[in-house]
Amino acid sequence: MYDRQNRKINYLRISITDRCNLRCTYCMPSDGISKKCHKEILRNEEVLKIVESSVDLGIEKVRITGGEPLIRKGIVELVRDIASFEQIKDLTLTTNGILLKRYAKDLAEAGLNRVNISIDTLNPEKYAEITRGGRIEDVLEGIREARKYGLSPIKINVVLIGGFNEDEIESLVELTRDEDTHVRFIELMPIGEASAWNIDHFISNDSVLDKVPELKPIQASDIGSPAKYYQLDGAVGTVGLINPISCNFCSDCNRIRITSDGKIKPCLHSDDEIDLLAELRQGMDIKETIKNAILNKPKEHLINDQEFEPITRNMNRIGG
Repeated sequence: MYDRQNRKINYLRISITDRCNLRCTYCMPSDGISKKCHKEILRNEEVLKIVESSVDLGIEKVRITGGEPLIRKGIVELVRDIASFEQIKDLTLTTNGILLKRYAKDLAEAGLNRVNISIDTLNPEKYAEITRGGRIEDVLEGIREARKYGLSPIKINVVLIGGFNEDEIESLVELTRDEDTHVRFIELMPIGEASAWNIDHFISNDSVLDKVPELKPIQASDIGSPAKYYQLDGAVGTVGLINPISCNFCSDCNRIRITSDGKIKPCLHSDDEIDLLAELRQGMDIKETIKNAILNKPKEHLINDQEFEPITRNMNRIGG
């Protein structure tokens, strides 16, 4: 299906929980969040109804997000049910990787194709600091298990944070040299908790090319990808730069998002939402609502406008 900007919308990102087993400083407050109660969160059958309606409208790629989706009870069965839709060509999941060692084998057998793993530092002390208690070794073990069971290529998401991890850019790029690992650097976005310190900690993705000038641009295989891709000579993996602030990619946006409490977000950087959960529970035709949300996707975000006000939801409540 196409929106009014003639963009083909074929990608659904659906959050299945707002809860997380980490407390990353730019994602949620130090004392955690006021958790949604069970009845406010999409039930498994409601997730599947949304997926069914979406694939009827041309969705071909589904990403499961959170919070941390692997803490959701019944996650393997939910993946298996989503994978049963023949129209879905790519079923992926974004995770912090803490529980991936436990679930990698079952997820692969259930039909998950691959995973994106969020790691902002390879330093154990710094990782514990930014996640407020996480263990980097748990994540690295999860990556090894995911690779063992074919959840590849492995994609690593790195949020660039001034004064924290710009000194690790070279080391992170090196992860792509010998294995099928794809590192994607993401500019810090003014969303929720991060909006309070975005200006002081923001650094452009240009710093990646400054520190690793031997990276060469390559053609993206996925035209809808928000990243610009680069590669070291002879490397197996790639480096992606996602620049929502310094260079937006709205003209190629091919996605819609569903939050864990059942709201459609046609644009990540807007507080405009459509209450799909209420319609689901009233027995209404949600396919028509999803269709209208796609048709009316905004042309672009307004982050760089002088009067832009950051959205109020934290990323754990939206879905990565």
